[in-house]
Amino acid sequence: MVPFRRFLAASLISATGSAMAPLALAYSVIEQGGGAGALGVVLATNTVPTVVFLLVGGVLADRMSRSRLLFLGNGLAAVAQGALAAVVATGHATTVTIAVCGFVSGTAVAFTVPATQGAIAQIVPTEHLQQANALLRLPTHAVKVLGPAVGGVVVAVSGPAWALAWDALTFAVAAALLLGLRLDAPVSVTSALSDLREGWAGFWSRTWLWTYTAAGTVLVAAWLAGFQLLGPVVAAREYAGARDWGLIQGAFAAGLLAGTVVCLRWRPYRLLTVAVVGGVPLAGPLLALGWGLPLPWVLLATVLAGVGLDVAIVTWTTAFQQHVPEGELGRMSAFNSVGERLAIPLGYLLTALAVGTWGDRTVLVACAALVVAAVLLNLCVRDVYRVNNRVDGRTGVTVN
Repeated sequence: MVPFRRFLAASLISATGSAMAPLALAYSVIEQGGGAGALGVVLATNTVPTVVFLLVGGVLADRMSRSRLLFLGNGLAAVAQGALAAVVATGHATTVTIAVCGFVSGTAVAFTVPATQGAIAQIVPTEHLQQANALLRLPTHAVKVLGPAVGGVVVAVSGPAWALAWDALTFAVAAALLLGLRLDAPVSVTSALSDLREGWAGFWSRTWLWTYTAAGTVLVAAWLAGFQLLGPVVAAREYAGARDWGLIQGAFAAGLLAGTVVCLRWRPYRLLTVAVVGGVPLAGPLLALGWGLPLPWVLLATVLAGVGLDVAIVTWTTAFQQHVPEGELGRMSAFNSVGERLAIPLGYLLTALAVGTWGDRTVLVACAALVVAAVLLNLCVRDVYRVNNRVDGRTGVTVN
């Protein structure tokens, strides 16, 4: 399992930089005189190329060595963040230069996301996939608890350039570790365009895959719009502001970590069913905030939401890796990711429009209803109950 340890080390190192980067990026914009509009432009230029180039990344992940693609993606991100750190440190940062660096970073993500799924399936035996997927999430969750706080200290004491430089360095180290995996390239004898057409046909032919993606798009849009966009606003008005919102965020991180621990011990047979049902608890914090429940109830609901979300992600990823052929993992992952990433700006936009008509708390309840509706509709798909664990939970033996 040396390759997996290398992959895990790369994930841990990269996570330490990524946890500080959002805060450093925001203050880079603020320090050069930018406001909410400028920050919005920067965030958009970081997100848009990821969506635009994801399908290209998916095709490449099924045509070339995934370790080489991960190396190139992390290397490109290192260059982008390094350049950003340099312009910020020298006082030459503008909204345009920051946005350009963000565009390059977003492009790099489009190539690493599809390659990751296939790489894990190549280096981890089928019977250990769920535990591997859970272990890979542990570093991210642990860093989420400490990273932003450390990043805040670094930015406050030394300025955002140092945090951005650390992010660049972690990408570079991760790139070197991932190149050392030396994964064989998938065999492809057709053109890239043919691969893309075949990928779409394969995606559409798997009812469980496209229906989960469609339901996930609605669920992600409702959750992020309700929790990330309206949550801080409601916390500022109905609760003790930043203090209580910090507690809520901490509860969510604790729930995610607990969910990972659950997945290390529990190997459910109905993988996709569990992944779908795991979305239900996300409605809890939205309802608690929308109904103005006392803070302890909000915290409890948020912890349960974190547990459910992490169990859903790990079981979904395992089902995906077990039931999609290795040579198609890159393209299928790209199609799945495009839908869920499009949900982010769509959810924010629709919520901003709806709040002006119905108010924050009403929209929060509506978002909770959308979460539940997406789950219930997905559970009406017969194939959801057919995508099950191919590994016997008692013996660990692969079952055909």
